[in-house]
Amino acid sequence: MTRHFAAALAATCLTLLLAPGVQAADTAAGTAAANPYERGPAPTNSSIEALRGSYSVAETGVSSLAVTGFGGGTIYYPTSTSDGTFGAIAISPGFTATQSSIAWLGPRLASQGFVVFTIDTLTTLDQPDSRGRQLLAALDYLTQRSAVRGRIDVTRLGVMGHSMGGGGTLEAAKSRPSLKAAVPLTGWNTDKSWPEITTPTLVIGADGDTIAPVATHSEPFYESLPGSLDKAYLELNGATHFTPNTSNTTIAKYSLSWLKRFIDDDTRYDQFLCPLPRPGLTIDEYRGTCPLGS
Repeated sequence: MTRHFAAALAATCLTLLLAPGVQAADTAAGTAAANPYERGPAPTNSSIEALRGSYSVAETGVSSLAVTGFGGGTIYYPTSTSDGTFGAIAISPGFTATQSSIAWLGPRLASQGFVVFTIDTLTTLDQPDSRGRQLLAALDYLTQRSAVRGRIDVTRLGVMGHSMGGGGTLEAAKSRPSLKAAVPLTGWNTDKSWPEITTPTLVIGADGDTIAPVATHSEPFYESLPGSLDKAYLELNGATHFTPNTSNTTIAKYSLSWLKRFIDDDTRYDQFLCPLPRPGLTIDEYRGTCPLGS
């Protein structure tokens, strides 16, 4: 065997040995490039049901005197800046309620890698159309004037709300198609038809809701959304209109998965939404479109 042939053979063997590692690195780079907005570790059922995610969270109050178009609120945000910017979500309370009624969602979602703004409204008697405008005003403040604006990707925004705020969530999504996700929680609205919405929407209702019964609110909301839209309907089992006002694992689990999937384009969360979750102790019914993003 000549020295040249031996050297060539050694080089070929070395290439074959290194190839799997090179391919793995290329695959990892390709995955990162395909999902540039992924934040946090790979999700598990335990991690999305946990009271807190992987990020430490800070909060800052926003006075109603410092803003226009809504009533102030509280911003919850990841303290880390090493991962770059985050998507952001504004959340509205319901009729006669204040931000305290939905405050549990702030740190829970922020610790999973979002900037979250739980807001107060101009009055506690605001109707859904007003609450929709206030959610958008809150997002504008959050991305343009707030102390944490530098932590936010202005192209990745979503809205949530309870009761009248849930109706307002639909109004906001209708008014601003650029929103990436909407999650109305036991929403109330006199308008039952939403064919104009193009924002991926998860409608959450409660089987025992007597204020916004699912048969006249959440179900027609969901059914009226375009058939081509990424959409889902989750009906909570053994729940009431006010279930979203206290910490709830089922609401958090599926809201988080929806927000991650559509605000962050994080397909790692598809597994919790498709195949469709089965009815059980906490889920009375779940409808949806699968596969997502098709």
